[in-house]
Amino acid sequence: MSDTVSEQGIHPFIMCGGSGSRLWPISRASMPKQFQAFVGDRTLLQETAMRVTGQGFAPPAFIAAEAHRFIVADQIEALGIRSGPVVLEPVARNTAAVALVASLVTQEAGDGLVLLLPSDHVIKDAAAFRAAVLAAVPAARAGHICLFGIQPTRPETGYGYIEVGSDPVPDPDSPVRKAAGFVEKPDAANAARMLADGRFVWNAGIFLFAPQTLLAEAAERRPDLLEPAREAVARARRDDGAILLDREAFERIESISIDYALMEGSSRTAVARVALDWNDLGAWDAIQAAHLPDADGNVVLGHAVGIDTKDSFIRSDRLLVATLGLKDVLVVASDDAVLVADKSRAQNVKDALALLRLKGFGEADTHAEVHRPWGSYRSLISGDRFQVKIITVKPGGRLSLQLHRHRAEHWVVVRGAAQITCGERVFMLYENQSTYIPQGESHRLENPGHIQLEMIEVQSGSYLGEDDIIRVEDAYGRVA
Repeated sequence: MSDTVSEQGIHPFIMCGGSGSRLWPISRASMPKQFQAFVGDRTLLQETAMRVTGQGFAPPAFIAAEAHRFIVADQIEALGIRSGPVVLEPVARNTAAVALVASLVTQEAGDGLVLLLPSDHVIKDAAAFRAAVLAAVPAARAGHICLFGIQPTRPETGYGYIEVGSDPVPDPDSPVRKAAGFVEKPDAANAARMLADGRFVWNAGIFLFAPQTLLAEAAERRPDLLEPAREAVARARRDDGAILLDREAFERIESISIDYALMEGSSRTAVARVALDWNDLGAWDAIQAAHLPDADGNVVLGHAVGIDTKDSFIRSDRLLVATLGLKDVLVVASDDAVLVADKSRAQNVKDALALLRLKGFGEADTHAEVHRPWGSYRSLISGDRFQVKIITVKPGGRLSLQLHRHRAEHWVVVRGAAQITCGERVFMLYENQSTYIPQGESHRLENPGHIQLEMIEVQSGSYLGEDDIIRVEDAYGRVA
């Protein structure tokens, strides 16, 4: 992964922020929806990256939270494609900050256009999408900030709309028109009126522009946003394919969308109307709509069956789920949590999530499988003074040199080979071999092999929390 962008072409910047709270329990803060697979085998992030890989497009860059840096890197590495930098936001901000940072990073490399797009959309015809973007290039090079509007197929109340003007830009043959206005998510009557009118399109939240165009717009109308964004990029730290934005400067940027801050009322705003099979996967009813239903109108995924069940969505990743005599319901089961809801309440899942957080349920934000830069671990069972985990370490991965004050650990290798440091000893363990890590002893686990290492860890002691880790050395910068 490179920490620079190429000098020419279209530079995709894929926005990887957001928690996807309406898609709980699969989407959680520790592993949000963009890193999950909802349609097909690839994650939404991977599908987005492949969609903007092709002739005329530079390797995609990514804008993500610091906590998700290595998840992004691992998922893109699994695709086997070239990629640009991962730009890391020290705190959550909105799309205006993201657009300015993408412009400044691209401008550093020279000529090129920025394509700013979300990571959680489904567009089934990737070639048609790339063709629509390329068709908007002349307008973007002529100084317009181009949005992409999806030709509506129904009176949708869950999307914002753009009114398409009559003036083509930059020439009469262009498919891009001046934008005449923006409409917030409408009620049903206004959505039906706009569908019948024909001048309105769904706002897909995808932008194409020259960096100098957006920066000029910000300098004229919102210099208060531009100044700290410049500082955040100028003082950023480059580290192994990542750009870590300066926290103090980035925190001073107002959290506001690019639409509100710069697009609305701008003479530079234009819109390209495109007819694509597009889906913004915002809630479970949208996930259901992205799949073909069976004869009873159900979408049943994973380890599940629906009996005398109609027009429902049922998904289970591990637990066996059976429904009986239900209609218009959502049932979603993960390793450690189950959601059952009336389908009409799909948009209210985040309200249930808020109550779970208020009551202190850790499952609100954290999965049973926790990802780390070196791999992942999953808690299998726990009780009074014991816990059993399965630990997975990717090839070349190494945990920190650490110790625990309150617990001892037993390790059993079930797949691959492990290099163990325990006190002054360094030794190898292979499949079906085990070792013991005494309480208070410094230790490290590494995978020197070429296949994934899988190991069972049995912890025992008076306290088993993750905060009982004292790191002595760490390859991932987690030691002060």
